[in-house]
Amino acid sequence: MKTIVYSETGPSSVLRLEDRPRPEPGAGEVRVRVIVSGVNPTDWKSRSGATGALPAAEATPNQDGAGVVDAVGPGVEDLAVGDRVWTCMAAQGRPTGTAQEYTVLPVERVTRLPDGVSFDVGASLGVPAVTAHRALTVAEDGPRRLAPGALAGRTVLVAGGAGAVGHAAIQLARWAGATVIATVSGPEKARLATAAGAHHVVNYREPDPAAAIRAKAPDGVDLVVEVALGQNLALDQAVIRPRASIASYADDGGGEARLDVRANMVLNTRLQFILMYTMGAQALRAAAEDVTAALRDGALPVGEEHGLPLTRFPLERTAAAHDAVEGGVVGKVLVDVADPGSAPA
Repeated sequence: MKTIVYSETGPSSVLRLEDRPRPEPGAGEVRVRVIVSGVNPTDWKSRSGATGALPAAEATPNQDGAGVVDAVGPGVEDLAVGDRVWTCMAAQGRPTGTAQEYTVLPVERVTRLPDGVSFDVGASLGVPAVTAHRALTVAEDGPRRLAPGALAGRTVLVAGGAGAVGHAAIQLARWAGATVIATVSGPEKARLATAAGAHHVVNYREPDPAAAIRAKAPDGVDLVVEVALGQNLALDQAVIRPRASIASYADDGGGEARLDVRANMVLNTRLQFILMYTMGAQALRAAAEDVTAALRDGALPVGEEHGLPLTRFPLERTAAAHDAVEGGVVGKVLVDVADPGSAPA
């Protein structure tokens, strides 16, 4: 099989295309024939060594993907050969990422893809959708699970509404019944956030974004899905209501967050940090189940017209795909591993 591997951390040039034997699944594992692989910032950061992680003797990158179960190991009961699936954390703690024709994964990292949902959508889930689900379910007064109506009557502020996690957060919050406000840096990203389903969009670079948000949410925001806490904390504090939650899942822009302790005590603010890899099995299972339910309802489409432009590369150009994500391309970067026409619809 063709696979992308690397044996040392560094720039994208450490990635190389090789031929390797097709792996066999062990107990509790399935082998997935990968159709589309998804690339996230965590993928290039791990490959570059920015996260401090070192590869195994040889590792394959990319956490997310979608494909078809090709073989099952002993003890696997909930998945069968021919099932269409999406993956989550394929390369976390394992050398078995999705930038290859076949990957072997534990069943808990593989979820059935509903009929009619494309492999492009499946490969765009994983890190963004699971992270967004967690961010939307950590509020003290909010739901622990998402479903239609679960966020009814609540206002959610999504910072960075044109990013992959922001896009998923807008779609999931809208599906769950929230009023969604997104912040963006300019008109083009405003167009994408609106296409994703945001009810209101605010350009945070324009004068007084707090007043613009308060005009749409005079009683304050219930929940903030935050991509750049150090940069945005003052704005978040200016627009939240008492007992609101700020769910911080990234550190875009860098820098430390300066917290006004007294102001947040008065508001009873909850500040929740999120990292998918340590959120725990229960939260991961809940996200997989709820995201799949949203998929069945058609709530998570991708593509330019749905607010998430797709940029594609063939498998042999996985290094260029990593460079595109590292360079800040807007939307989702996908790697085409196999012809979708060769897999079940």
